Parts: sequence; C-alpha cells; structure tokens
Amino acid sequence: MFEILQRAFDAVHSWLFETVVQPLLYAVGAAHWLEEAYPATEWFLLGIVQVVLLYAVLRPLEALYPAEQWSDRRGTGVDIIYTLLHRLGAFSLLVFVLLRPLAESATAWLRAREFTPLNLDAVWPGVTDVPIVSFVIYLVVLDLLDYWLHRGQHRLRWWWALHALHHSQRKMSFWTDSRNHLLDSLIIDAVKAAVALAIGVEPAQFVGLLIAARVVQSLHHANLPWTYGPLGYVLVSPVFHRVHHAIGFGHEGRRYGCNFAVLFPLWDIVFGTAEFRSAIEPTGIRDQLPPPQGSGHDYGEGFWRQQWLGLRRMVDPAA
Repeated sequence: MFEILQRAFDAVHSWLFETVVQPLLYAVGAAHWLEEAYPATEWFLLGIVQVVLLYAVLRPLEALYPAEQWSDRRGTGVDIIYTLLHRLGAFSLLVFVLLRPLAESATAWLRAREFTPLNLDAVWPGVTDVPIVSFVIYLVVLDLLDYWLHRGQHRLRWWWALHALHHSQRKMSFWTDSRNHLLDSLIIDAVKAAVALAIGVEPAQFVGLLIAARVVQSLHHANLPWTYGPLGYVLVSPVFHRVHHAIGFGHEGRRYGCNFAVLFPLWDIVFGTAEFRSAIEPTGIRDQLPPPQGSGHDYGEGFWRQQWLGLRRMVDPAA
C-alpha cells in the first residue's frame, strides 16, 4: 500500500514539475533555479498532503471534543493563511533565497578549514546509523534546541515582540501552530538549519524531521482537552501546551512562562519549567485584556497588520 502511494506521489511530483514549474522557470528566465525547484515542488506537494490530512483529522476532532466552546470561529481565519504560507513551501522558498548566499559562503569557509560535521549517527556504528535510530536521535537533539530557542523567544524583549503574535490567538486551534511573525520564523529556521548541518543531518532527512515536528505541533495546538494520561510525560499534549498559551502562565513568572517543550516534556521537567495542570485555561496574553486586568493591547486582526505591529514593537514595546 505504501509503495503504491509513493509511486502515485512521485508521478504527481514529476508531472507538476515538468508541465508547470519547469516551463514557468524557462519563461521567466530563471532556468538556473531548476535544480532547487525540483525538491521545492516536492515540498509543496508534501505541504498539501499535510494540510489536507490535518484538516480531515483534527477539524472533526475539534468539533466533537472541543476544549473550549466557541460561538463562532471568527479570528482563526488568518491562521489558515499562516499555515498555507509555511506548509506549502512559500516561506521555505523565501528562507532559501535569503540564506543561500550566506550558506554558500559559510560552506566555502568551513571547507577551507577542513571542517567535518559531527555526524551523530556515526557515534555507534551499526546502531546509531540505522535510519530510524538516527532519525530519532536528530529529532531529540533538535527538539532540545527548540526548547532553548523557545525560552529565548520569551526572555528577550525584542524577540518576544515578534513571538507575541503567536500567543495572541484567543481561539487556539490546530491552525495556530504556524501563526508566527515571518522574521521570528526566519530566525528559528536559520538557527535550526545551521545546527542540523553541523551535526550531520542530510537535507532530505531534515525535511522529514521538520514535517514530523510540525504535524505533532499542529496536534498539540488543537482545541482538544487531551492530556494523554501517563503518556503526557513523554509527549507534549494539547492541554500541556495550552497551559503555555494560557493567560497568566504562558509568558509570566520567574522563568518567563512554562511548558516550552515543542515535542518532549522531558526538557521542561529537567530544567524546571514544567506545569502539569489539567484545567482548560483561556489562551492569549494578559495585556490583551481590558483594564484593569490588562491594557487592552491590540495585536492586529489581519496578516499584514500583525507583521507590522511585531516590527514596531521590536523598537517600541508600547506601540
């Protein structure tokens, strides 16, 4: 069954590239991008598959088992734009175009100094180089990196100005995962890509790691009251992550919030930031609340307004 699906996907991939992407690149004089466009087309198709499956599975679950009851879903539509932008490859293409010259220069500099990636999968030959084992190792290492990057997003004032966009959603759903300022995403993706290259992750494997992480993140942003029971100490659950987004918890306290782990709560447990509450807390940021609870801060309703506000608040937090 898997082989049949793989062949069908490969056929669609080749057809789309040969009949649409390749002629378009030739028409606009961008034939030098052909080599990069082929995997980009695959990324686009994988994104379509992700979005369709997430909607087909998680949307009905949210309707059947909602953590919060909403009278309508107004305000969640902009998150769909973020999801399509990130999952269908448009943002990844932007990152590639912006970082390609820097990456080529860095690669040349490292080669001149005979730098060799760490290659974690070669630590224990015969064990760590088994594909599934190496995949899990890299997933865990990159998740630890995600944990500390996430702590930085909450601790550094200028970074929080960007990341606050993600936390400003009062109706959190499976679409909310991709609700990020573009500059914030650019920083995160650039750091993760650099670390992945340094520890020996192959490009194709990196794509798989990103897809696996993003699918799980969509699940734990979903409007679902699931804690996973004992499994919730192993894998981030919707309720565990909801506490991170909760007003009064997600960005406050001695450690500037709690439950920063992206996939594995282990990091929050080890570093003292875990908060295993089972109550369904309202999500958002305290200063969104009207006075006297908050300042009634506006985080924008449309995509471009949200992007502009994030940039303004990097410079002026009161904006």
